[in-house]
Amino acid sequence: MGEVPLVGVGVVLVENGRLLLIKRGNEPGKGLWAVPGGKVRIGETLKAAAQREAAEETGLNVDVGDVAWVGEHLTDTHHIVLIDFYAKATGGELEASDDAEEVEWVPLDSVDSYPLTPTMTDLIETLRR
Repeated sequence: MGEVPLVGVGVVLVENGRLLLIKRGNEPGKGLWAVPGGKVRIGETLKAAAQREAAEETGLNVDVGDVAWVGEHLTDTHHIVLIDFYAKATGGELEASDDAEEVEWVPLDSVDSYPLTPTMTDLIETLRR
């Protein structure tokens, strides 16, 4: 059996017209901005992975809802299938940690001014519809 794509999840938190973004501290996409997220672990449900990644990267506890966007990230070295979920913050304290260098609430109409990971363009278009 050869290598297979990885599965990643993202958390789409929108409050008062602002989207929560993190600045990635690791590859792929180090230094670029994206929604909080990461790889799903063996035995972990997609929604549980999204909750864990949100807590690890932002300090927030979230209630994960419906799927917001599905896509994939393909490079010479990575193939990640991405599933982003809408979520609501239910507690915790906002703080960048784990592999997030920074965390910031960004007005939806200003998101394009940030250096984004390649898949964020599709997600933003979906959110603006």
